[in-house]
Amino acid sequence: MQVTLPMLDGREITVAPSKIVALGLNYLEHIKESQSVNVQNFTEEIPKEPVLFCKTPNVLIGPGIPIVLPAMLNAYHFKDCRTDYEGELAILVRDRIKNISEDEALDHVLGFTCFNDVSQRNFQRKDKSGWYRGKSLDTFGPIGPVIIPPEAVGDPQNLHIQTRLNGKIVQNSNTRHMIFNLPQTISFISKNFTLEAGDIISTGTPSGVGPIRHGDVVEVEIENIGILKNPVVAE
Repeated sequence: MQVTLPMLDGREITVAPSKIVALGLNYLEHIKESQSVNVQNFTEEIPKEPVLFCKTPNVLIGPGIPIVLPAMLNAYHFKDCRTDYEGELAILVRDRIKNISEDEALDHVLGFTCFNDVSQRNFQRKDKSGWYRGKSLDTFGPIGPVIIPPEAVGDPQNLHIQTRLNGKIVQNSNTRHMIFNLPQTISFISKNFTLEAGDIISTGTPSGVGPIRHGDVVEVEIENIGILKNPVVAE
């Protein structure tokens, strides 16, 4: 899947990553929510290194496109079928990188945008393979609304980030509260995987995650970037 997003200079960028690498447990207050989120390998322990997982490119949708709660979930008859929003800052990689240092990490950023790491909690709890399926269902990765280059975003480690559900503020934080900052994250990932131009790094969500249902509208707003807004529909 691919999404076309505008740049500040009027150009349009087709976002078609070879991979989406995401961070779990990167805000302390979110870690404190571990009992309410209740998924495997989500504990109150502060990680000693970035916690990585993947989202497959089929998740990508642009602003205004519906997040679809798949009909096949009904067949499981979950007592509490829960799919959550997770507002995050996303990084788009500028070029091919491997084993880069923290000092040079931000030189390889094409731009920043908003991301919604939609997560199916029941699968995250029960799947023996871990978070893979619950993070990678179709439409579970809204992105946008615009790509802001590093020189225009201000300090990316000091951006207000807010998520609203049906107009109500549900997440309200700042990127300065990340446990692993952006240079640390990019460098660490590059030592594990070769990153290609156009790959996406999603940097973790603050506290306040919660369920979405048919008819909801989710907005992820990040300072100096804009608002990513998507409705929610049941398939």
